[in-house]
Amino acid sequence: MSALQRPRRLGALAVTTSLVLTGVTALGITPSLAASSTVVITEVYGGGGNSGASYTHDFIELTNNSSSPVDLAGWSIQYASATGSSWTNKIILSGTIAPGGVYLAQGASGGVNGLPLPTPDATGSVNMSATAGKVALVSSTTSLTCATGCTTLPGVVDFVGYGATASDSETAPAPAPSNTTSVTRKVPTTDGDNNSTEFAAVAPTPKALTSTPPDPDPVDARIHDIQGAAHLSPLNGKLVGNVTGVVTAKTTNGFWFQDTEPDADPATSEGLFVFTGSAPTVVVGNSVVVKGKVTEFRPGGSGGSDNLTTTELTQPEITVTGTTSVPTATIVGPGGRVPPAKVIEDDSTGDVETTGTYEPATDGIDFWESLEGMWLGLDQPGVTGLRSNFGELPVVPAGSATRTTRGGIVLLEDDNNPERIMLDDVLAPIPTAKVGDKLAGVVTGVLDYSFGNFKFQVSQTPTVVDGGLQREKTKASAATQISVATFNVENLDPSDGPEKFNGLAQAIVHNLASPDILALEEVQDNDGAVNSGTTAADVTLNTLTAAITAAGGPKYEWRQIDPVNNAEGGEPGGNIRVAFLVRKDRPVKFVDRPGGGSTVDTTIVSKYGKLQLSASPGRVDPANPAWAAARVPLAGEFTWHGETLFVVANHFSSKGGDDPLWGRTQPPVRSSEVKRHEQARSVRNFVDEILTKNARANVIVLGDINDFDFAETTDILVGSGNTALIDLPRTLKDAERYSYVFEGNSQILDQILMSNNLLSGHAYDIVHMNSEFPDQISDHDPQVVRVTPIPWWWPWP
Repeated sequence: MSALQRPRRLGALAVTTSLVLTGVTALGITPSLAASSTVVITEVYGGGGNSGASYTHDFIELTNNSSSPVDLAGWSIQYASATGSSWTNKIILSGTIAPGGVYLAQGASGGVNGLPLPTPDATGSVNMSATAGKVALVSSTTSLTCATGCTTLPGVVDFVGYGATASDSETAPAPAPSNTTSVTRKVPTTDGDNNSTEFAAVAPTPKALTSTPPDPDPVDARIHDIQGAAHLSPLNGKLVGNVTGVVTAKTTNGFWFQDTEPDADPATSEGLFVFTGSAPTVVVGNSVVVKGKVTEFRPGGSGGSDNLTTTELTQPEITVTGTTSVPTATIVGPGGRVPPAKVIEDDSTGDVETTGTYEPATDGIDFWESLEGMWLGLDQPGVTGLRSNFGELPVVPAGSATRTTRGGIVLLEDDNNPERIMLDDVLAPIPTAKVGDKLAGVVTGVLDYSFGNFKFQVSQTPTVVDGGLQREKTKASAATQISVATFNVENLDPSDGPEKFNGLAQAIVHNLASPDILALEEVQDNDGAVNSGTTAADVTLNTLTAAITAAGGPKYEWRQIDPVNNAEGGEPGGNIRVAFLVRKDRPVKFVDRPGGGSTVDTTIVSKYGKLQLSASPGRVDPANPAWAAARVPLAGEFTWHGETLFVVANHFSSKGGDDPLWGRTQPPVRSSEVKRHEQARSVRNFVDEILTKNARANVIVLGDINDFDFAETTDILVGSGNTALIDLPRTLKDAERYSYVFEGNSQILDQILMSNNLLSGHAYDIVHMNSEFPDQISDHDPQVVRVTPIPWWWPWP
C-alpha cells in the first residue's frame, strides 16, 4: 500500500515536456556554487522496479527555471552512494531544455514492478539507492571524485543528497525516500541550497512538474472531519494534526485507529487508516495523536482504476499518549447499522466518487463507505459463498433478504445484495465454510476496501457453525420421459487424474440420475493446457464414460467436433469445447449424419416432410464473428421412441472484463455482454430455422450461457411469438434461481430453454451439488429437464 500518486501543480510557471530543437543557442553556464538559477534537479527516485515500486525504473527529473533555452549537450547526471566517492555511475545528457521545460532522465531498474515511465529524454544505467545517495547535475561528463565538498566544485550545477546517511548535500540531506516515494523539490522554481527543507519524500510524479508548497501549519481535525460525508475526504491533500483516537488493528504497513468521541452523523466514519510504510510500533489499545497528510489511496494504482479510494493519513508523526480499551464494535445488522436491502447505487452517472448523491441510508456503496476504517461487529453472519484463493469469505448480516432455499443470497435484476461483505485474511486466517453455515458470536474487525470489494478485516479467525447443507440428488426419468442435462465440467482433461473423473462420474450417476442426454461444457483436448497442436478429445471423453460405468452407471457414447486449434478461447492449448454424452441402454438414439466439421455450418433441411440437420453432430454458424475466440455451439439430432429432438449445446463468452459491482464506475459497465448478445442472436437464428418451418418441433437449447435469467442475452434466446422458447430458470421461484455462486451472490449462468411442444408434463431441476461446497468437482451446478417429446403431427393440447 502506498500514497496515491497525484500531480503537484506548478502555479504560473509555463510547463512543457517537449525539447527545443538542438542548435538553438544555449544559456552559458559557468562553474559556480550548486545553487542554480537555470537548470535544477526537481525530483530523484531510486526505487524503480523494486518490490512495491511505483515505477519500473529509477529517474531524475530536471527543469529549466531561466528565461532562455539551455543546451544540455556534454552535461551529465552523476550518482554516488550515500558515503561513496565514486561517481562513474552516470547518465549522459543531450538535447535542449526550454524555459520552464521538464527533462526526464531514466536510470536502471531493480525488477519488474511498477508502471512504465513517461518517454524519457535521456537514458542510462544509473542504479540508485531507494533510500540514501547523492546525485549531481554536472556541466561536463568528467566524473567527480569527492565524498564531501562536492556541492561547490567547478561544473556542479545542482546537487541533491538524500537520506540521513548521505555524506554530502546542500546544507543537510533531503528526507529518505522509498520504493513508493521520491525526493521532490517543494517549489521547483526555487533553489536555496538546502536539500533538507526544499525537498519532501512524496509519491513520484515523473515529467509532471508541479509544486509542493512548503509544509503549512497542520489543520486540527477529528477523524470524522477527515472522512467527511462523501467518498472523497473534504481535507484531501491537506496536512492535519491533533487527530486523536485508539488503535483498533494493525498490519504490516500501518494501523487503523478510531475516535472515541464520535459525532452524531452516521454518514461520517469514525475510523481511519494510517499508512506507515513499514511495521508500525504502536499496539492495539494505544491512545495516539497523529499528524499527517490526508490522502485518497486507490488500491492497484492506475492498474486498479476500477477501485474506489480509501482515505488515509500518510507521512505520519505519531505520538502515543496512553493505553485504553478498544471501542465497542459498531454492530452491522439487526440492533445496529442495517445495510440497504437492494440498491448498491442508483443515481451515479459514471465515477461514483464525483457524481451522484451520497446516501448511506439507501445506497449500499455509500453505506459501507460511511463505515470505512471503523471497528465493526457482525453478529452470527451467514456464509453465502466459498472462501476464495485470496482468503476472502462472503457473508451477510442476520436478517438479510432474498436468501436461497439453502442459505445463500440470490442475485436479482433489481437486487445486487448490498448487504453482502467479504471477510478478508489480512489480520487473521479465514476458515473454510460452505453456503448455509454461520459464524459463531460477534465477528469483529475493521472495514477496508480492495480489488473491487469492501473487505471486513477480521481481528481473529471466526468459528464456523455447520449449517448441515447436503448435496442434492435429482429424480430418475420415468419410462415415458427423456432426461436432458447440462454440466460444466471445468476444464476437464486427462491430466486432472482419476479423482476428478471419478467424482464427475459419481455426480452423473448418483446426483444427476444418469440422464439420457448430457451436454458437457469445458471439455479439453487429450493433453489439456499443453500447447502441442493436439485438438482431439477422445481420451478425455473415453476416460469419463469409462468412469461412469465403473461408478455403476450405464454405458454412454459421445459425440463432438474438434475445434480449430487455439481458436475458441479457454486455456491456451486446451482447445475447450462442448460435447454430448448419450445413454446406450435407453430408447434415446443419436442420429449420425456425416458432413459436420469445425468450420462447416449446419443447416435445417426437410426430407419426406420431416426436418433434419444437414449434419449431426454439426456446428452452428461457425463463421459468425460472434464466435471468434469462443466456443462454437454444437447441434445434435436425437430420436426418442422415433420422435425427433434437436438439442443445441452452448458455452457463451465469459463475463470477464465487466466492471465490479462495488467499483468506481456506477452503474457498472458490462462490456462482455455485447458479444453474448451476438452469440444469442446466432443461436436464435438457428432455432428460428427449425421452428418457423415446424412450430411443433422438439427443441432444447442448453449450456453455460454465462448470463443471468433476467439478462438481455436470455431475452434474445427466448425470442417471441410462435417460435418463442421457454427459459426454465424463469419458471422457478427466486430463491431457487441459481447455478453458480460468485463472491457470495447465487446467480444463474447455466440455462435450459425448450420449445413449447415440450411443456406438457415436464420436470426441471437445478441440482445443487457444487457451487455451495468447498470440496467441489466443478464450480457450476448441473441441471436437468425431463420431457416427453410429442409427435410433430400430434394435435395441440
